Amino acid sequence: MKKKRILLAAGGTGGHMFPAQALSEVLLNDGWTVGLSTDVRGARFLDSFPSDIKVAISDSGTFSSSGIIKKISTPWRIIKGTFSTLINFNRERPDVVVGFGGYPSIPALLTARLLGIPFILHEQNGILGLVNKIFSKYANVVACGTWPTSAPEKTNLVFTGNPVRASILKRSGSPYICPGEYPMSLVVVGGSQGATVLSKIVPIALSKLPLEILKNLRVSHQARSEDIIEVSKCYESMGVQAFVKPFFDDIPSRYSEAQLVISRSGASSVADISIIGRPSILIPFSAAIADHQSANASQLKASGGAIVIQESELTSESLATKITQILMFPEVAQEMANQALKCGNPNAVEKLQQVVTSVVDRTLV
Repeated sequence: MKKKRILLAAGGTGGHMFPAQALSEVLLNDGWTVGLSTDVRGARFLDSFPSDIKVAISDSGTFSSSGIIKKISTPWRIIKGTFSTLINFNRERPDVVVGFGGYPSIPALLTARLLGIPFILHEQNGILGLVNKIFSKYANVVACGTWPTSAPEKTNLVFTGNPVRASILKRSGSPYICPGEYPMSLVVVGGSQGATVLSKIVPIALSKLPLEILKNLRVSHQARSEDIIEVSKCYESMGVQAFVKPFFDDIPSRYSEAQLVISRSGASSVADISIIGRPSILIPFSAAIADHQSANASQLKASGGAIVIQESELTSESLATKITQILMFPEVAQEMANQALKCGNPNAVEKLQQVVTSVVDRTLV
């Protein structure tokens, strides 16, 4: 029997790549042939993807790039990437394409549209990103990671939740160790690309903590490459043991060992924190389209599993106060962990797999 063939198309950030990875893992286990189309930024995440995936680095670009030359070249790069994808599809035609958003998904989605290949979109946030919005009226299904999701009329929306990687699922509901008089783990994540505002404010906020907390802290801080030296020096000056890196490939274990997570509220980050069940302080990205990161954080906030601080209100003093309220009171931290876990959606990847399978089966009949 011929293997079913799928192509996943994802932009080069963790928010797009991690759900694609999660789907690839279950489909490979189910006997599918899986391909991935991404850009050079997405290639940074490939070490954690299954080795059986066939990867194509697509030429694409973004109109939000800085510099007039890059903006002008974007349409030509997309056209070039589409022609390359057409050639690849003529060699190995997929039964279905799944786009996870981002400009690098355009060549695969456009080619699928031109060739009449069914395609599905997965939208992680409660508001469709620009690329997903453009292609939504042609998609067989738009699978939603957040519900409700704002989309154009007559879009075929189905709620699946945001899939998380197998390495996260294995840590689902890991026992939570409450804060106390022993080494405590704090994880700081500014999305897959880091966040300069967290690098500037978090170390200063920690310096304002009561000594009984500070002396026990061990920090894992994801920072942009250009911020690493300054952030590391700041922690060193306080005598705090800190691991500062641009990307942690062992983030599942760091989350599971954490007493507290401080993070942006990207959809994948929120999903990971919920699946494992950890107290968090979430700082939505203020420039996110339609403030979708605040929407991402709303369920955790409403449940009591997270404290949300808007970026406009974020100061070292306000952050230090919230950290103290959690780490000084074990019963508060434990209840936050319990409530966060209740917000998790561990079946999201299975639901997305069912959507993919149903679309392909209807097409092949």
